[in-house]
Amino acid sequence: MGIALADAAAEYGAEVELVLGPVNRAPQNKTIKIINVTSAESMADECIARFRDCDIAILAAAVADFTPEKIEERKIKRTGDEILLRLKPTKDIAEAVGKMKRKSQILAGFALETHNELANATAKLKRKNLDIIIMNSMQDNGAGFGYDTNRITIIDKSNNIDKFELKSKEETAKDILDKIVSMLKS
Repeated sequence: MGIALADAAAEYGAEVELVLGPVNRAPQNKTIKIINVTSAESMADECIARFRDCDIAILAAAVADFTPEKIEERKIKRTGDEILLRLKPTKDIAEAVGKMKRKSQILAGFALETHNELANATAKLKRKNLDIIIMNSMQDNGAGFGYDTNRITIIDKSNNIDKFELKSKEETAKDILDKIVSMLKS
């Protein structure tokens, strides 16, 4: 979804910087500046460092909420029946940039929800100081991870709710950007 958004934003005439985790695809538009990262921590660092200088930030990455407390250099060999894996919270990128956000900036985030979708997404929108949140539901067939299609609901900070049908990720990206452009005009 992030790659589709980057390509669409460049097509709309934006100067785009894409902080991109490990993927097997790249944007088609060659004007996009790509910043490759390999961990949730490096993604957070890059996004936070770039946020002050941007007009619009769209946080589309599905960054894990937790990461292993200890990273092993080598394969962990089987030594018994079980292993205890300790996790620590990752940096919350949306929360960090939401605290830094100026009135002149637009901040869009995503929420992948499994239950109480609208209530949870709306709470995240407010808690993280987002202007809009794009909600995906795990209940929608053909949407989210592993598909070339998505079905979204966009909620803005005035609690306007726009629901969209299942579309290609490229069409979905244009729906999201059209919402952001409409916010710039108002």
